Amino acid sequence: MNETSEEFGETPEGFGVRVAVAADVPVVKAVIDAAFQPYVERIGLVPMPMEADHAANVAAERVFVTGDPVTGLVVVEERADHLYLDTIAVRPDAHGRGIGGRLLRFVDAHARALGLDEIRLCTNALMWENQKIYPKYGYEVTERRADGPYDRIHYRKRLA
Repeated sequence: MNETSEEFGETPEGFGVRVAVAADVPVVKAVIDAAFQPYVERIGLVPMPMEADHAANVAAERVFVTGDPVTGLVVVEERADHLYLDTIAVRPDAHGRGIGGRLLRFVDAHARALGLDEIRLCTNALMWENQKIYPKYGYEVTERRADGPYDRIHYRKRLA
């Protein structure tokens, strides 16, 4: 366990989020696949998170999980001037329990702990649900653009 995950596992806010370890790779894949499978037909493509190298992301300590058993996760990447939220996924049978909100608050705290004051992410334009969620957590649209076969909406959140 690294310093960051220990810090967030013990906070008064009770994030209950920890860095993923090698033994978590199968469940990371399972949660991402379950969360993104409903979008395959809608967008006509397999969403990129389903094709990610989960073992490499876990080994790089970019994946943080919550729940026992794991019900949700985030994949983040520290960049020079922001934290990039690559993936957020919650098992469909765990929707409505506040897990996604807890993970988004964790991402805010993680960015601050890294000394970063901005978070960026993008979502497929056909994932309408996300377009309702992110603004509720302080994210603003910065642009919409096609990246290869994907039509994406890009967001950012500036931390106070």
